[in-house]
Order: sequence, then C-alpha cells, then structure tokens
Amino acid sequence: MPTVISLSLLATEMPTSLLLPLAAIVGAGLDRLLGEPGRWHPLVGFGVLASACERALNTGERRRLRGLLAWGLLVLPGVVITLLFLLAMPPGLPRSLIDAVLLYLALGGCSLGEHARRVADDLAKGDLGAARRHVGWMVSRQTEELDSTGVASACIESTLENGNDAVFGALFWFALLGGAGAVLFRLANTLDAMWGYRNQRFNEFGCAAARIDDLLNLVPARLTALSYAMCGRTRVALRCWREQAPRWKSPNAGPVMAAGAGSLGLALGGPAVYHGRLEERPRLGEGRPACGEDIARALTLVRRSLLLWLAVLLAWGLLRA
Repeated sequence: MPTVISLSLLATEMPTSLLLPLAAIVGAGLDRLLGEPGRWHPLVGFGVLASACERALNTGERRRLRGLLAWGLLVLPGVVITLLFLLAMPPGLPRSLIDAVLLYLALGGCSLGEHARRVADDLAKGDLGAARRHVGWMVSRQTEELDSTGVASACIESTLENGNDAVFGALFWFALLGGAGAVLFRLANTLDAMWGYRNQRFNEFGCAAARIDDLLNLVPARLTALSYAMCGRTRVALRCWREQAPRWKSPNAGPVMAAGAGSLGLALGGPAVYHGRLEERPRLGEGRPACGEDIARALTLVRRSLLLWLAVLLAWGLLRA
C-alpha cells in the first residue's frame, strides 16, 4: 500500500514537463541494462511481415508506387494503434511508463555496442578471420580481404552511423511525439534497412522507404553530428563535417561519420568493395588510421552523446516546469 500511495503522489506532484524527459532516461536505461529482448521482440515479427509484404507486392510494373503502398500498410497502422493506445491510457505516470517501454523497444544502442565490442575483442586476440566475419554483420561492404585497419575502420564507421540510426533518431522522434514517434522512426528505419538497396530487386520498390528514412533522419543526423563534435575534438569535427560531408553519397550518413571521425581524430572512409565492385568513397575525418582500440573510443563517443541528449531533454523539462 505505501508503494501505491507514493507512486500516486509522485504522479500528481511531478510537473508534466518532466514526464517525457524522465521516460527517455528510463527507456535509455532499460536499453543499457537489458539490451534487446532475447525472444519475442516486436521487430522480429515486423520483419517477417515486411518480407511477406515485399514478396507479394514487389512484382510487375509501378514498383515505386507499390513500395510506397507497402510502406504505408506496414508502418501507419502500427503508429496509429500505438497513438490510440497511449491516448486511452490515463495521463501522467501510467502513460509515461508505456512511453518508456516503447522507447526501450525502439532503441538498439546496447546491441550496437555488443556487435562492435565483439569485433574489438577479435582484433585484440589477433583473430582477423573472426573480426572480418563479425564486422560483416555490421556493414554491407565485402570484408573477406580487409586487414586489421580496414576491419577497425569499417566497425567504427558503422558504430558512428548506427549511433544515429539505433539511438538518436528514435530519441529525437520520441522527444517530439512520445512513444508513437519512436515507433514511427524504428519501423521506417527497419524498412529502409531491409529495402533501401540500389540493386535490381529494390531500386524501385525500396525507393519510398529510403526517401522517407532520409526525411525522418534529416534533423536527427545533424544533431547527432553536432553531438559528436561537442563530445570530442570540436573544431576539427565541425571542419570535417563542413568540408567532407557534402561529398558523401548519403545526405545523412555524411555529416554523422565526418563529424564523428574528426571528433575521434581518425582517418576513415576511402575505397571499399561492395557486391564485387570497388567504390572510391571520399575520405572522412583526419588523423591516423584506425586500430582495434579505437572501437571502444567510438562507443564512448556515442555514449557521451547520449548522455548529452538526455541532459538537454531534462534541462528543457526543468525550464518548463
């Protein structure tokens, strides 16, 4: 009974402007402590449904329109149902707890760290074969011929880019729209990861998923780049962002990786092999080549940036209280 009473008092006395920031802290904390659910993760079922939808609709003519229809059928019902469910909940603490759980399910920071640390451990042990195999789980480039520097660079690039995709993008939309915003971003980003390839199968069908993901990431990616700059070598990071990002083919990955590489004082980017073809990618950052120990530094940069975001959200809530 005392616990129930204390929670009731907390819900009535806490300023409403603090509920969303505290829900963000709880959601990020759950991701940090628990990681992704081992079983019954909603995204697993969503991925199965998305694959079935793609097989049914990715045929015939007008594939761009079919891809847009598939995106709407998969994403919009989930967002609407989430929003209606949240609106049906009592305002205050109960709704904020649901928001926190939804954010937790939308975040992938712990999983990102596990993948990156696995590669770092392989390099520390001198097991280049395992490092190549494990970094291949994180990137789409071919990894069979990479040396240790190439493996470390690929892992760090993925860590920096996915810091936005797995953490900050979801947190940004959560700050705007609560749990429904986090769900919107995670579902849209998942479809981009599944369909956003420039190959024969997805070039037309996946166009809508890729463009919508670019739009949803437009602001979060630049805030992520700014966060990386503020949590490291700020001047170098900002200069790399300004000079190098426009040359990168992805409008959102460019600022994130250029600023992150500059913040870490590393030289990333450069040529890479994709699907048997050598691509001459621009250089990112400045400094020495990457090594296995730098993977931990990249994860620390992401973690510090997350703390910065949470502190800003909390400060904004306090100012409005």
